[in-house]
Amino acid sequence: MITRRTALKKIVAATAAISAPFIFTPSRAAAQRIVLRDPGGIYSKIYNEILYQPFTRETGIAVVSVQSDAEPTAQIRTMVETQSYLWDMMAISHRAVHFMTTGKVYLEKHGLEDDPIISSIPPHFRSAYGVGTNAYATVLAYRTDAFKGRQAPKSWQDFWDVENFPGRRSLRKLPFDTIEIALMADGVPAGSVYPCDLDRALRSLDKIKSQIPVWWGGGGTHAEHLLKTREIDLVPVFSIWAQSAIDAGAPVAISWEQHLYGCHNWAILKGTPNADACRKFIRFACQPERQALLAPYGIGPTHPGAFKPNRIDPNYAKRLPTHPDNLKKGLFIDASYWLKQDAIIQQFNHWLLS
Repeated sequence: MITRRTALKKIVAATAAISAPFIFTPSRAAAQRIVLRDPGGIYSKIYNEILYQPFTRETGIAVVSVQSDAEPTAQIRTMVETQSYLWDMMAISHRAVHFMTTGKVYLEKHGLEDDPIISSIPPHFRSAYGVGTNAYATVLAYRTDAFKGRQAPKSWQDFWDVENFPGRRSLRKLPFDTIEIALMADGVPAGSVYPCDLDRALRSLDKIKSQIPVWWGGGGTHAEHLLKTREIDLVPVFSIWAQSAIDAGAPVAISWEQHLYGCHNWAILKGTPNADACRKFIRFACQPERQALLAPYGIGPTHPGAFKPNRIDPNYAKRLPTHPDNLKKGLFIDASYWLKQDAIIQQFNHWLLS
């Protein structure tokens, strides 16, 4: 069983290795490799230590990680349509997987449904085109020093209540999760959020817009920085970034009430010549013992076997999106609503500029 302290020491030691550029040598050039897009930041460091390097040692297949903008659906389409593969596979949201396989298909079927490891992952965390690598959650994070001696915010309605919960606020500069949060802040029960009433969500956002001095982007690292430096006091952010701020010593706490959760999927670009190597990596990365090693960083396992006794420290298990106590407080993101994401993004961006 690994503790967070031990895990963080390992990641610090590995930081120099992952920050160095990948340099081809004759031996590397002769070996097979896969280029994998991941969310970047702390994810890249963690994955390099726990997934990429061990996979290479076991299989001889090198893993080169790259980063991109969040929800890189346009890049995926371009690569597949031109057959110019800058990546072979990626970690993307289940929302993006659904979007990229409805109508024209841009992802390769993994064909691992009958694999004993993959088939043990709950159905809502996998599909024919993607396998859930970790559950993520958007939670309400706040600085405890900003609410010392007074009630701390717990819900999205509290976030909207600037009179009773004063403080500097930030929201995500994308409609993903922001739309659902705005509806729950306006009193919509979690079970009635989907399909989202976009006009109502934007009217709800109108009420808080003047109180948002900064809109965060950058996959979550931006929001983490804002929390650490106390440029903001409360923010909806991925739980892993909030936990990262806590680990760094920032006086930050998390409310799991009304959180939204989904999962990043390992997915393969349609037509990539390295698809078989990608399948080997997916199977390796989804081993419950391997997923358990990711848990101390707040990365929620999708494989139930990761929660077997002595695999995850109980203190850290409670901080994971897939812990039963947290799951019952959350809303699973409905990927089908986001099939029209291009139109929603356009309308949201128009609202931002208005």
